[in-house]
Amino acid sequence: MDPRAASGGDARSPTSDLNVALRECMAALDLFLNNKFSDALASLQAKTKESMYHALTYATILEMQAMMTFDPQDILNAGNTMKEAQATCQKFRKKSTVADSINNLVHRQSLEHFTEEEIHAEICYAECLLQRAALTFLQDENMVSFIKGGIKVRNSYQTYRELDSLIQSPHYVKGENHLHFEGGVKLGVGAFNLTLSMFPARILRLLEFVGFSGNKEHGLLQLQEGASSYSFRSVLCTMLLLCYHTFMTFVLGTGKGNVEEAERLLNPYLARYPKGAIFLFFAGRIETLKGNIDAAVNRYEECCEAQQYWKQFHHMCYWELMWCFTYKRQWKMAFFYADLLSKENTWSKATYIYMKAAYLSMFGPDDCSPFGDSEVELFRIVPSLKLKIAGKSLPTEKFAIRKARRYLSSNPIPLPVPPLEMMYIWNGYAVIGKCPNLTEGMLGTLIEAEEALARSSATELLADDQCVIKLLKGLCFKHLGKISEAEDHFNYIYLNEKKIKYDHYLIPNALLELAILYLDQDRREEAIKLLERAK
Repeated sequence: MDPRAASGGDARSPTSDLNVALRECMAALDLFLNNKFSDALASLQAKTKESMYHALTYATILEMQAMMTFDPQDILNAGNTMKEAQATCQKFRKKSTVADSINNLVHRQSLEHFTEEEIHAEICYAECLLQRAALTFLQDENMVSFIKGGIKVRNSYQTYRELDSLIQSPHYVKGENHLHFEGGVKLGVGAFNLTLSMFPARILRLLEFVGFSGNKEHGLLQLQEGASSYSFRSVLCTMLLLCYHTFMTFVLGTGKGNVEEAERLLNPYLARYPKGAIFLFFAGRIETLKGNIDAAVNRYEECCEAQQYWKQFHHMCYWELMWCFTYKRQWKMAFFYADLLSKENTWSKATYIYMKAAYLSMFGPDDCSPFGDSEVELFRIVPSLKLKIAGKSLPTEKFAIRKARRYLSSNPIPLPVPPLEMMYIWNGYAVIGKCPNLTEGMLGTLIEAEEALARSSATELLADDQCVIKLLKGLCFKHLGKISEAEDHFNYIYLNEKKIKYDHYLIPNALLELAILYLDQDRREEAIKLLERAK
């Protein structure tokens, strides 16, 4: 690296400018984490054209807002601001002549001859590319946008790899702000490795063919190192890890996230920002995963009370509160939060309306609809509300639309326990499994539904509905330690495979649950055979 990188120079040298910029951006970040969102943006805006870090931080906050609102105008504004931030970063990148460009193509560019300011420009530029790609995927669903986004992702990925190689080089000279630079590299390398490692194997093989690779352990280690250092990006590394431990492993995995690690990461921030909405939300999520549902409700309510500027934080809490009251079988409260989301938020109208109808279906004969809504009419409008992101429908919407279609006929056959089935899709039985009283209560509700089904006239969908209830009862039995009953229920679904008319997802899922049951009992060979069959 250029010796200038380690030199302070005169009072207005690039290094001193970088020091000031990082100090001011960390102060803005502090305001943001204290819920002073407008103050944070105001403190950054004046320098967005002259400082790469001000431009990046300002654009990142707007992107976070756009991600939470899903509002087309917010997404457009964030995209334009991030594009401007990228242009600001470009000003600070190493200038190269035509001859340099040809030489770089032949010999590859050597980052060791960059000044400190220039390598910081590279890391900021890579972040802008990655965030612009995310917005591109949200903004449009056509193939051209998808390809453009993919190119940005690949360019960002290559930059992070080269910067990571620079850090490992024996010729790398640490500049005055090297902790902030290295934190940026760890954030990017960690995020890429962790995200890519979660793709299905066949997609990952295709990505590896075009130059990507993902290693979960390496990604987690990079993010842990980034989170533990005092740098501009340490809080972003922490948030990514919190998302991974409290959401990704739970929703995309078996529900066995590392809650202890999430608590260890969160506690210092919660101590420093006791009213910080972001941290209160994660505190609620951790209580949920521990099975402390009442404590979780208190945390989410605290989060809503902590600030009124960004209603989107409220919406994240409403979603979690909806599920908390589902676990407690308080259908009216769950309906209340689904209704709030359907009126205030645009993430997934189809899912919210479906959940409203689902909760209405659980009301007793003497309960009246809070707003005069009709369960059947709500189910009927669900298919018209489908949303696409990066050209793809959301899995939860696909599921809701498929289930709601049975209400389109003039004489619909009602779903037996729609909120409890959706709760399975979101891995909710792993939550109530930590609370025997909640699991027993849910089992009681499922037994009542099964008895009601037996009393009603047989329909063409009887086997589907019976098998849905059997799957959910099996999960309750598993968490209550009644292993043979759980095994019988999962086997029932597989044995009745040919009778199932529409809900074909039940067969592989029942085999998966049975395989997990066997793995917990060290019946490994039997579990592997079931997983092979589930494919």
